[in-house]
Amino acid sequence: MSDRHIIDVHVLLVRDGELLLIERRGAYGGGMWHLPSGKLDAGESVLAAAVREAREEVSVIVEPGDLRHVHTVHVAGSGPVPRLGMFFEVRNWIGEPVNAEPEKCSAVEWFPVDALPEDVIPYPLAGIRAYLDGTTFDVLGWDDHAPVPAMA
Repeated sequence: MSDRHIIDVHVLLVRDGELLLIERRGAYGGGMWHLPSGKLDAGESVLAAAVREAREEVSVIVEPGDLRHVHTVHVAGSGPVPRLGMFFEVRNWIGEPVNAEPEKCSAVEWFPVDALPEDVIPYPLAGIRAYLDGTTFDVLGWDDHAPVPAMA
């Protein structure tokens, strides 16, 4: 296993009980739903990355102060390198979301949070479910994450 990790940011655009999802094209998750998201660039904060990804993928302007951290997940098995995924809820933004990357995405749609499509990529789906449950941290895909036994 790699000794490096990728840091991902995921943006949960929420309005009127609905969540914005994008349908992926290509090798990773082609035909499945995902959140607007992406990897941190060198020298970039997670807040700057979330703002950038929202602008690049769905053409909305998000202020860093409108990002609310809602979940972090440490993921193995979602690619060749482990990932640390940070999920940010956003309820205020400027613009109407559109598919700004048609070469990477085929659709942008709003879904009721209690009726998400069945074909959401498992990694972002874990973060969405944790957000809805109020769970702020989890691990996914690791074999060694059993609870530590209580000391006697």
